[in-house]
Amino acid sequence: MFGIVRPCRHRLTEGLKTQWMAHLCGLCLALRGDHGQFARVVTNYDGLLISVLTEAQAAPSAGGRRTAGPCPLRGMRTASVAQGEGARLAAAVSLVLASAKVRDHVADKDGLLARRPVALAARRVAASWGRAGARTGSDVGFDTAVLVDAVDRQVGVEALAGPGTPLLTVTEPTETATAAAFAHTAVLAGRPGNAAPLAEAGRLFGRLAHLLDAVEDRETDAASGAWNPLTATGTSLVEARRLADDALHGIRLALRDAEFTDAELAHVLLAHELGRSVDRAFGTEACSRQGAHGTQGAFGPPQQPGPYAPQGPHSPGSPHDPRNPYGGEPPRPDKRGFLAGCAVAIGLCCTCKVCCADEYEGAWSRKRREGWCDNCDCDGCDCCEACECCECCSCCDC
Repeated sequence: MFGIVRPCRHRLTEGLKTQWMAHLCGLCLALRGDHGQFARVVTNYDGLLISVLTEAQAAPSAGGRRTAGPCPLRGMRTASVAQGEGARLAAAVSLVLASAKVRDHVADKDGLLARRPVALAARRVAASWGRAGARTGSDVGFDTAVLVDAVDRQVGVEALAGPGTPLLTVTEPTETATAAAFAHTAVLAGRPGNAAPLAEAGRLFGRLAHLLDAVEDRETDAASGAWNPLTATGTSLVEARRLADDALHGIRLALRDAEFTDAELAHVLLAHELGRSVDRAFGTEACSRQGAHGTQGAFGPPQQPGPYAPQGPHSPGSPHDPRNPYGGEPPRPDKRGFLAGCAVAIGLCCTCKVCCADEYEGAWSRKRREGWCDNCDCDGCDCCEACECCECCSCCDC
């Protein structure tokens, strides 16, 4: 699984956790139902936001859920999962963007994709996913050409970018693609008046996704010589953080302008968890109660290693880190190629490690990740547990 919005189960009420899983499973099953088992590897946390937003705006419907059979990722339990046009739109967007990512890996000759037979097979997979996403998008009235165009333009934008190029010039294609997808949820839900504010929320979400990916990959890209927007444009982490905070604030304002039937899950994910994703990427993750009451803000003492974290002789990743007994620079694992990552992703799914393991290695990034159902390092802060934001609890400024 991948994506920037990865909520901790300790910060979701039981009801919200059930809803979140219903949308995650709904996206996965929509991919399988329309495009076969292998398509399930493109299931991602951010894609399910499309399904969440569609349901949040729609009138309550008895057909919005169905009971799915046992699945290894649910410990072989049945579950109520989301279905309908929102899940299918999420599937279409996920497929088209995954197709573009495969083509990008092939063009860069990453890993095994440097070999012609493997690259040929990957191109066929990408083409298949692109066509499948276009079909499903057409079924729900969404023209995926806007996504394909954005991805194609991204290549040219990056080729022309250099020191002094505004970072927002580089993020524009991603912003355009996500704006179109978010806006179409209003069409599916029968809320045309929401299209403009949700397009704005989607545009800023795309900006954040691009920024956080660049921040998290900055060091590994530098080590491997890969292109990174921050390095290429000479953008500092301080400026990147400012842009990220502005985008987060803009998303919250845009959500206020939209009308929802039940906004609770969408608000928690896009107002609260997205903010924590920003803090996590910049290494300044902290309890929101502390930031809200002024004891420490977005640039307060880091709770985990990151670009702003103080480094001591035994800090994680330092030469004297106990986990690096041989001293010197700790080794950085290379990212896996697309097909190798797909094979690992299937293994993770089949063995339930994604949700049940204490820790597992990301299929493509090889970063260490915690299983979704495992205990996390959050302190269980419940300051926003009763959040009705928009008339929120005392510690929420959104």
